[in-house]
Amino acid sequence: MRLYTYFRSTSSYRVRIALALKGIPCVQVPVHLARNGGEQNAPAYRLLNPQGRVPTLVLDDGTALLQSPAIIEYLEDSHPMPALLPQAAAERAKVRAVAAIIGCDVHPLNNISALNYLRHVLGTNEDAVSAWIAHWIRAGFDAVEDLIGEEGFCFGLTPSIADIYLIPQVFSARRFNVPLDAYPRIRRVDAMAARHPAFQSAHPSRQADAEPAG
Repeated sequence: MRLYTYFRSTSSYRVRIALALKGIPCVQVPVHLARNGGEQNAPAYRLLNPQGRVPTLVLDDGTALLQSPAIIEYLEDSHPMPALLPQAAAERAKVRAVAAIIGCDVHPLNNISALNYLRHVLGTNEDAVSAWIAHWIRAGFDAVEDLIGEEGFCFGLTPSIADIYLIPQVFSARRFNVPLDAYPRIRRVDAMAARHPAFQSAHPSRQADAEPAG
């Protein structure tokens, strides 16, 4: 399999975590979203992903899978162990709800395409863009903080899809200087993930295309 990814893309980060947790070998192909007018806009890449976004997972038979929720669900279906969802239906729904808060309510409003629209089409200045980013991260984290458990990862002692979504968003919050003091449960989950080999290997700083800090 090949994963077309960008080191700082939180949706790509999610898929990297899922692959690492399940121990699935995968060749990573960097797609730089800011270099050369955006490598995601190259005609060859658009043949794989008509939306021109990352990640794209290309299976051994050449099938291209788009969108991190669909890719992660495919990995869960095709490689069921270790499981990233609980067995009980209600518990699975709780995990998916946290993932959806991040994936549907926070990330799309902080995505590079949305931010560039604010900057270049609506003429929004950088202070207002930063306030926009912080507002939507806090709105999502306020809910997630109340929904996750008081010990371990989001829902127990082993990682779930909720953690796969949350940890990249915590990285993004730190990148945009959004304070996390109000979220002790989220910070606990982040600290646990920082000690876990799968989360470590998927971290943006560990990717081949990572840019030097600063």
